[in-house]
Amino acid sequence: MASTRIIDLLRGDLTIDPDQNPDHLCTVRGWVRTKREGKEIAFLEVNDGSSLQGLQIVLSPTLDDYEALIKQINTGVSIAATGKLVASTGKGQKVEMQAREITVFGTADPETYPLQKKRHSIEFLRTIAHLRPRTNMFGAVFRVRNACAFAVHQFFQERGFLWVHTPIITASDCEGAGEMFGVTTLDLQKLGLAGKPVDYSQDFFGKPAFLTVSGQLEAEIMATAFSNVYTFGPTFRAENSNTSRHLAEFWMIEPEVAFCDLEGDADLAEDFLKYIFNYVLKTCPEDMEFFQERVNDQVMVNARKIIDEQFERISYTEAIAILEKCDKKFEFPVSWGLDLQSEHERFLAEEYFRKPVIVMDYPLGIKAFYMRVNDDTASDRQTVRAMDILAPGVGEIIGGSQREERLDLLEARIRSVGLNPEDYWWYLDLRRYGTVPHAGFGLGFERLVQFITGMGNIRDVIPFPRFPQSAEF
Repeated sequence: MASTRIIDLLRGDLTIDPDQNPDHLCTVRGWVRTKREGKEIAFLEVNDGSSLQGLQIVLSPTLDDYEALIKQINTGVSIAATGKLVASTGKGQKVEMQAREITVFGTADPETYPLQKKRHSIEFLRTIAHLRPRTNMFGAVFRVRNACAFAVHQFFQERGFLWVHTPIITASDCEGAGEMFGVTTLDLQKLGLAGKPVDYSQDFFGKPAFLTVSGQLEAEIMATAFSNVYTFGPTFRAENSNTSRHLAEFWMIEPEVAFCDLEGDADLAEDFLKYIFNYVLKTCPEDMEFFQERVNDQVMVNARKIIDEQFERISYTEAIAILEKCDKKFEFPVSWGLDLQSEHERFLAEEYFRKPVIVMDYPLGIKAFYMRVNDDTASDRQTVRAMDILAPGVGEIIGGSQREERLDLLEARIRSVGLNPEDYWWYLDLRRYGTVPHAGFGLGFERLVQFITGMGNIRDVIPFPRFPQSAEF
C-alpha cells in the first residue's frame, strides 16, 4: 500500500475509495518521536517531516509479535504503520491510527540516541546537525526555508523573469573587498616550501580564481539580453567573523532589471518581501505559530509590518540627521560619510518609523564601484544610487542599487578602488554596446529565513552551516 503524508491525514486531505479500500486503511512511514506504554496498549507519535505535529498510532496486543515490537520500538526508530484512521479522544489531535501492521526499518539504541524527550539547547543541536532536522524546531525552520525558496521562484516567474545560473568559480571580485576563497589545483605544500611568488600560469585556470561572493556582474550580462533576470544560488565570503549574522557559505537572491532606475528597484524589492511573507504565512501557519510561541513573540508582528505597511523611504542624509538629533546613545558614532551600523538601522525601523524603511543615496566612499554616481551632489558629499531596506527586528535585509551605465565614469570608479579595468573588460563592454539604465538588489536567503522565523543565529536556518573553524557534515 502506498504511504500517505501525515500532514494530509491531519488536515483531512485524504480521500479513501470505499470500493477499493472498504476497511479505510492507510499507511504512514516515519520516525518515532515518543512511545508510551499502558497496561494493555501502547501509543507512538510518528513524524515524517511533513508537519510540525506527528500522528498518534495506537498499538494493541492483537498485533502480531506485539511484545517483540514494543521492545524493539523506541525513540528514533523508523517504521511503517498500516491501520485505520479514527477520530481521536486525546487532547490536541483530531485523528489517530489504530495499527493493523507495523514494519521496523531501522532501530535506535535508547541509551545513546541523542534526541531524548526533553528540550535540547540550540548550541547542542548545532553539534549534531545530522540529527537536528528531526526536532520540532528545525523541522519548522526547514519547512519555512523550503516555502521561502518556492516563493522566490514563483514571484519572479510570475513576472516574466529568467532564472540564470551564474558561475560559482570566478576571476573577478564583485564587491572589491577581497574576502574571497581561492580555488586552485596547485600543490599548496610545495608552494609553502618554495617561498616564491605563485606562478598561476601553471594553475587549472591559468590565473587566480575564487569562489564567488555574488552573481551580480554575470546577471548584468544576462539582463542586457533578457531584460529581467534573477539568480538564486550559493555564494561564499572568507570573512573571519563569528557573529550570529554571518556565514562563510550562504545563498543569494539577486534580480537584475534593464531599463530600471533606483525607484523601480525599490518598488520591486518591497513587492518581493511582501509576497514572500504572505506565501509563508499561508503555507506554513503551524510552523509560524510555533516560532511565535517558542522562539520570538515578535515574529507575527514583524511579518504583519512587512505585509501591511507601506515602506518608508528616506535619503541617507535624512537618516543621519534623524540619528544625530535623537536622544538615544549609540555604541558606534553617527556622522555623514560613515556606514550605518545594525543599531542605527534597527533604531530607524523599530523605534523611529516602527515599520520597514528604505534608505537611499549613500555616500560614494562606502559603496561598491558599480553603483551609479548621482549627478547633483557636491564633491564633498558625493552620493551613489544605492538603497538598503531596513526591517524591524533585523536591520538591513536587502541591499541594492542602480548600476553605473556610463563607460567613462565606471572606468574611473574601478581605478579609484584599486582594481584593474582590464580585468573587467567584458563588464565594460556592456557599457560600450547598447548600454541601458539598469538596477538590481541582493538578499541573503539565510538572513531572510532568519528574519521570518525569528531564529537568533543564522547558523540555525541552513542545514549545514559553514563558519570559521567549522566545516562539519
